[in-house]
Amino acid sequence: MSFFDEDDEPRTRVRPRRAASARGADGSPDRQTVLIRQLVLFGGFILILALLIFVIDGCRDSARESALKDYNRDVGSIVRDSDSQVGKPFFDLLRNPSQGDVSTLIAGYKVQAESQYQQAKRIDTPGDMTDAQRSFLITMEMRRDGLQSVADRIRTALSSDAEAADQAIEEIAGAMSMFLSSDVVYTSRVLPLIESALREADVGSQQLQQTAFLPGVEWLDASVVADALGQQLSSGGGTSGREPAPGLHGTGIDSVQVGDQTLTPDAANRIAYGADTEFTVNFTNQGENDEVDIDVVLKIEGGPEPLRVQKTVASVPAGTAASSTLGLDTAPPLDTPVTITVQVKPVPGEEKKDNNTTEYDAAFFRE
Repeated sequence: MSFFDEDDEPRTRVRPRRAASARGADGSPDRQTVLIRQLVLFGGFILILALLIFVIDGCRDSARESALKDYNRDVGSIVRDSDSQVGKPFFDLLRNPSQGDVSTLIAGYKVQAESQYQQAKRIDTPGDMTDAQRSFLITMEMRRDGLQSVADRIRTALSSDAEAADQAIEEIAGAMSMFLSSDVVYTSRVLPLIESALREADVGSQQLQQTAFLPGVEWLDASVVADALGQQLSSGGGTSGREPAPGLHGTGIDSVQVGDQTLTPDAANRIAYGADTEFTVNFTNQGENDEVDIDVVLKIEGGPEPLRVQKTVASVPAGTAASSTLGLDTAPPLDTPVTITVQVKPVPGEEKKDNNTTEYDAAFFRE
């Protein structure tokens, strides 16, 4: 073999090895990575959704709480106005019906009660307060209707027609039961339902408005209504339901004394008050018949609460004078202007009544 023949032998070519490509460096992520990313994305979505639900529920709870508070506040405002702007002046008027045109004044209170009823109907009522609202409307409706009933009958109740006045007074006393019912419905239904709804919604620190439209159950008695109006039921008292005897009937006040002091209707009276202070009402039976069971009433108004005392004179013969002595169960307001009203209640058959009542301006001072 020649030297040159060795160069002709075949050579083995060695190919360079390819570098292993790193998976994921420039290719698609593997299945595990994709899964992790999906789980993270899903978890974030769930978290955001939970936060949104929490915020929405919080807003909803806050709105519900505000609605319940607003309802309680609106009901309290209306019933408070009903008591102070309608109920109190209405009964003050009945106690002193000489203040003006009683029928017109009471009709005005009825208009106010109607306005308050309409205001109650417009209250934005949450679903939790539906039952309370239904009962509240009944409360306000009763007050409105009761005032209408009284307004329709007050003129007749103050008239000199004994039979018609008796019937009107009885019906007014019946209307008082509507005021009592309104207080009962509000106290036994409206307040507990409001309180329950507030408690279930975990709404605390809320003031519940109480009510007392009717000052006392004594107003359900026709004789009390008659007394307040300066009337006397012709079928009541010592008359035992008999018709008055023929002839003139009536009494008239002669004077009113406090100790040795005789009160003056046309001037201010300063009256010394002590534990034994008494009023003496002097009057005369000016009719032609003997009278029995004559009521004498003393009222003092001008203090925080009116004072009222009454006594009954068993009998007074025709044409004779009589007197009734009345003491005060409660001390009158001192150094305060007051009005003292004295009345000898009309007797059955009495037609002239302008001399049955007299008023005095006065002030008491400590004796």
